[in-house]
Amino acid sequence: MAEFSKSTYNKVIRGSKRALYDKALVYEILDSHFLCHVPYVHENAVIVIPTAYGRKGDRLLIHGSMKNRMMLSLLEQEKVSLSVTHLDGLVLARSVFHHSVNYRSVVVFGSPVLIEDPAEKMEALEIITENIIAGRWAEAREPNEKELNSTLIIGIDITEASAKVRDEGAVDEAFDHDLDVWAGVLEIEAHPGRAVKNEDCKAGLDTPASVLNFKFQNKGVKR
Repeated sequence: MAEFSKSTYNKVIRGSKRALYDKALVYEILDSHFLCHVPYVHENAVIVIPTAYGRKGDRLLIHGSMKNRMMLSLLEQEKVSLSVTHLDGLVLARSVFHHSVNYRSVVVFGSPVLIEDPAEKMEALEIITENIIAGRWAEAREPNEKELNSTLIIGIDITEASAKVRDEGAVDEAFDHDLDVWAGVLEIEAHPGRAVKNEDCKAGLDTPASVLNFKFQNKGVKR
């Protein structure tokens, strides 16, 4: 399997036993989420912003307004990063000290690229939309020329990445095993809630397939 080479950027130091560099796993984690956190520097302050993303091959795609300070700051850098995290479970040990969480996380490093071609921008917006909720692009109106021109799209060409995964039960000290305290994992499952139609929707419109079929799959404890 192809792996990302380790560098001073992506090499995991803390909790290295949970580190994985397999490219297929990194992309699997990225593709099963749609919200990332992006750090940038503005007026000597480090700011972290959550934003939606999509992936095409080795490139991640994000978007914002033409005056978005995060996007403009990223374009000034040679290398940028972002992170994605799934919370899969609360790990409850006999000792409070050993409580933890089960998770899947990825940190990506890459070079930012401004996407200006109208066809590529439209494709990027479709990829981001479909990564959030599959099938929605075909159900709704596509951006018009004015909207497209007001949108800034950046591709982040992935050069380095690493994943960290914890998917096991509680790990207690041996001397705590006889305590009358329950230990285990409270798995976290994400389920869609109510589909609440806008009051200004036309009468008689059914809930679309993209909403009915939406899924967000977390993973349970590895057995």
